[in-house]
This record gives sequence, structure tokens and C-alpha cells, in this order.
Amino acid sequence: MAWNATIQKMKLDDLDEVVWMESHCSLVPWSREIFVNEISNPLTHCFTLRTKGLSCAGLVGFICFRTVEDESELLNLCVHPEYQRMGFALEMMTFYTHFCRTMNIRTLFLEVGCTNEAAVRLYESLSYEFVGTRAKFYQGRLDAFIMRREL
Repeated sequence: MAWNATIQKMKLDDLDEVVWMESHCSLVPWSREIFVNEISNPLTHCFTLRTKGLSCAGLVGFICFRTVEDESELLNLCVHPEYQRMGFALEMMTFYTHFCRTMNIRTLFLEVGCTNEAAVRLYESLSYEFVGTRAKFYQGRLDAFIMRREL
């Protein structure tokens, strides 16, 4: 990548930027309280991706996931609206996979909106497979695909 990106643990100081980004990207945005709860949950891991090589020179994205025994669930993945489709989601997903391997996680799960074609293509390219559907999962009207990857 042509930028200097770093991934680090999400801190409470990051939440103004994180909540703004989430509110501009998500169908069902998390509140500040949800982020605070997830950051303090010992089973949840939240990270930010920052860069110095773009005009924003700051927060470009974040990822949150939970690990329980040998499974992990991707809870939230978000890239700033101005920097989508530039490889940042892939970079965070690669980090996520590596992190889980170091923790001896064997199975990864996620849910993705059925109309989010870019995300579905990304997950398929990373060997995630469709295992089910959650009817009307988002806002009580939009289905979500359940996807799984074995490590």
C-alpha cells in the first residue's frame, strides 16, 4: 500500500471519530455506549486503522470482533466513506485473521447485509462461505447472510 497505515487497540479517546464514522456508514450504527461496552469486554477486541499517507491523516477504519474458545465473530468493520474500496477493509480483515490464528481460533463467523455486494465479494475472496440467512436482521427489513471461514 502507498500509505503508512497502523492498526492499534481502540481507546476511549478514539470514540468521537469512531462514532462519527459509524453513523455515516452503518445501516444500524452502534452508539457510543455500545463501543464503550465492547472496549471494556474482555472477550471483544476493537482496533483502529490510522494512516499518514492520505489527506485525512487519521482514522480510516476500525474493526471489532469477539473471541470465545476456538471461535470468533466479526462484530463491526467500518471504513471512512472517503476511503472505501482502497484496500483498507482487506487490510483489517487480514489483521483479524492473523490475530485469530495467534489465539488458536479455528472458526470465524460474520453477518453481512444481503445488499452489501462489495463486502460479500471481499469475504468470499477471503474464503468465507455462506452458511445461512438471518431474515430481516437489519432494521427489521433487510436480510443478513451468515458466513463462516475455517482457519
